[in-house]
Amino acid sequence: MSTTTTGKPQIIESAIKEISHIATLPEITMKVIELVEDSSSTAQDLHKLISVDPALCSRILKVVNSSFYGLPGQIGSINRAIVLLGLNAVKNIAVSASLAKLFRGGQLCPQFSAKDLWNHSVTAAAAAKLITIELKLGVGDEAFLSGLMHDIGIMVEMQYQRDKLIEAFNQVGADKEGVPSKNLLEIETEVFGANHQDFGQGLSKKWKFPAAFANVTGHHHNPLEIADGARVLPCIVYVADRLSARSVDGFRLDLPDTDIDPSVLDAIKLTKDQCESISGKLSEGVADIEAMLA
Repeated sequence: MSTTTTGKPQIIESAIKEISHIATLPEITMKVIELVEDSSSTAQDLHKLISVDPALCSRILKVVNSSFYGLPGQIGSINRAIVLLGLNAVKNIAVSASLAKLFRGGQLCPQFSAKDLWNHSVTAAAAAKLITIELKLGVGDEAFLSGLMHDIGIMVEMQYQRDKLIEAFNQVGADKEGVPSKNLLEIETEVFGANHQDFGQGLSKKWKFPAAFANVTGHHHNPLEIADGARVLPCIVYVADRLSARSVDGFRLDLPDTDIDPSVLDAIKLTKDQCESISGKLSEGVADIEAMLA
């Protein structure tokens, strides 16, 4: 299928269709998402659903008792865990566990491994959550999951046409520190006919995620292109992406520099000093997430 004769929507649709093993989340995860997004659902409804999945129950109990949430005492009841965490947090735990499996894989080429991308994503998730705490916003769970999945479009490209992704990485180039010499988004568009933001947004829609997540996966490099009312999460992840790239030896081929646009900081009322403070807390936040997802 030629990218010169096929429009971007068709390219994205074709990619999502051809990678059914990644484009389909586990059935229990999809049901959790649907239930939580239904405003009439209760904690008891969620308990009935997940109580039949021992693996998910174990994961939730592990998380609720981890330092990530900092709740007192050992909690052994799934019902109690759901009440304490909230429906959204339980949804995010289910999705996070599924994402961790999708990012497993070896070295694709000298410039890229799925493990490096996962390390970068975990650090971005930690940074995004810390930003919401710093700004006293009530979207910590959503920011965490947004940071974790912001680059999922690269995994779509890898599963769809890995040879083309290798070609894109070869063209973008990188020095010994992994800093790219060219703009990956532009090269992806030349090679695939779409970039990882486009593929990530397409996958978010396939998964029937809320629009906020599609906005993040589709605009974490250009959050100010989104309407004012929908910019907060994409702007948070834009900053978290760059803080992550500064702090770990993971993936950063899509960031020729880690400068943060002052206009993005202004949009969420975040200062450079606050960014430095968040950077200092990242290693501890990453350790908590890694323990949670282990």
